[in-house]
Amino acid sequence: MSGADRTREPGVLRAVFDSLGAGVYATDATGRLIAANPRAERMVARPAAEMLGRDMHDLLHRDADGAEIPRESCRMFAVLADGRPREGGDEYLLRGDGTTIPVIWSAAPLELLGEPAGLVLAFHDFSVRRAAERQTAAYLEALEALTARLTLVSEVSSVLISSLDIPQVLRKLGRMLVPDLADWTAVDVFTGQPEEVRRIAVHSAADPAAAGELEGPLPPPAAESAGAGPVRALRDAETVLLDAGDLAREPDTPLTVAHRRLFDRFGGHSAVVVPLHSRRQVFGAFTAARTGDSPPYTEDEAMMLADIGRRAGLAMDNARLFDQQRHVAETMQRQLLTPLPQVDHLRMAARYRPAQVAAEIGGDWYDAFLLEDGVTTMVIGDVVGHDLRAAAHMAEVRNMLRALAWDRMEPPSVIMRRLDEAMTNTSDAPMATVVFARIEGREGGPWRLHWVNAGHPPPLLVAPGGGTRFLEAGHGPLLGMSATLNLGLHWPDAHEELPPEATVVFYTDGLVESRTRPIDTGMELLCRHASALARHDLEEFCDELLERMDPRGDDVALLALRLPRYGEGGPGDLTPPPSRGEPAHSPADPSRSAPGAEALGADEVFTQAPHGTDRPPLP
Repeated sequence: MSGADRTREPGVLRAVFDSLGAGVYATDATGRLIAANPRAERMVARPAAEMLGRDMHDLLHRDADGAEIPRESCRMFAVLADGRPREGGDEYLLRGDGTTIPVIWSAAPLELLGEPAGLVLAFHDFSVRRAAERQTAAYLEALEALTARLTLVSEVSSVLISSLDIPQVLRKLGRMLVPDLADWTAVDVFTGQPEEVRRIAVHSAADPAAAGELEGPLPPPAAESAGAGPVRALRDAETVLLDAGDLAREPDTPLTVAHRRLFDRFGGHSAVVVPLHSRRQVFGAFTAARTGDSPPYTEDEAMMLADIGRRAGLAMDNARLFDQQRHVAETMQRQLLTPLPQVDHLRMAARYRPAQVAAEIGGDWYDAFLLEDGVTTMVIGDVVGHDLRAAAHMAEVRNMLRALAWDRMEPPSVIMRRLDEAMTNTSDAPMATVVFARIEGREGGPWRLHWVNAGHPPPLLVAPGGGTRFLEAGHGPLLGMSATLNLGLHWPDAHEELPPEATVVFYTDGLVESRTRPIDTGMELLCRHASALARHDLEEFCDELLERMDPRGDDVALLALRLPRYGEGGPGDLTPPPSRGEPAHSPADPSRSAPGAEALGADEVFTQAPHGTDRPPLP
């Protein structure tokens, strides 16, 4: 017998039917079951004898919840109506134990002896794949939630390091948590005074107008005896997760009552109170709460908020340390800078602006003091660097120059040569640039500027009418080069007659040069702005000049001299010196006195030529 003939034997066909790896049902033209293979029996947990002769749709077809499906909606039985095959993957069959099983299926018309006789349904258990799909969907949902939270934490971290203005940063933080992690937030911080707490930010998307009403001082946590949520956060650095029952049971202490006003105003069934702290200190706390239909906080969300609180605490700690360092640097800077003398009718003013990208102190300096022969000196200088080391070297070089100028009473060129030798042989200070000038002449005029320039930008002479000119004579090498390299270089003296009411501007290169502006352009701008400000009061002149030049990057020292009218202060002139009794304005510490200052009263400081000494006349 051939193989083809054997496949027609009923026993062979039955064996194939029974061995299929899918459940198979066959119905007649009315939909009644006429056959079921063993696989189908096992999948629906029903024996064939119980099913045969019953309507397949009524017996087995259900929706996902086990409810019956209208016969006209049955896609499987649609095959009986039009004879076209169907397939699907979102149907359910009712098992013998009352549960449902999801199936993927394929239905085709059944023909016997060439006539339509019903349908054949083949199906597979889809529950394993459906469970895998649901698990994958759950994983994806959890991953999306985790990604969203990590993104929020990343954005929070970016905000926390974006500024040293901590109140502003904490207000942004409170807004960022709404509505993703809270329906409203409040931020409380210690003010810096003992046990003084202040609510600095309240944010609610539902009631934004309430923020100002609920901000303000809070009772001190140290006085609280009970460990309520805000107390435990502020005093014990503990993250507290509260539900509606906890909120109702909190004791009526002053701080808790103030905290409960938030819930009275905004509502809330779940809240997290998070300390803002570092390892060394608690700086405050923030509260995040949920209202209405929002779900209660989970432990994972509380941990995430606690992490945000730690990050905020570290940012606050860094800001505090930065403020302390800045205060120390500012104090040192003011102690190093020199108070200006108010000499006769001469007017002087100085400004100092620290580098923006380094410590609040640097190697730029100015100086002015009266010599024994009655001559006023003016100095502008710059030691390489702009940090604490540069400031220390600056003070060293400045004091050397002061001592040499006072002791030697020699021309500026000689003083500069001696300073170069002293730096090389007694100091480890690096190279420096300096302009050292003497203002020579009797009171009332005429006056002459006698100076030397060691590699520094030239002083600017501003005529009272606005004309400007750089004083480029007297230029020599930087300090620290000639003696070190045995170059035998020298510094020439220079002289310039100074017209009455003129202004001489000494400055460091940070005023005219930056990464975005070449020095030539900066010096052109300096001339233009100084010319426009020539008639301004000297203090306004300095302030406006700095404002218009807008120096960036390096530190800047500025020293300006304004001459009086001709004859003012001379013999027979009774015009009082300007601002007599007040020290010239400078960025130096106000507790310091100008070099050689003579006390004239309780609050008066004025510098005069030594008794019996007159300024030497011009030759």
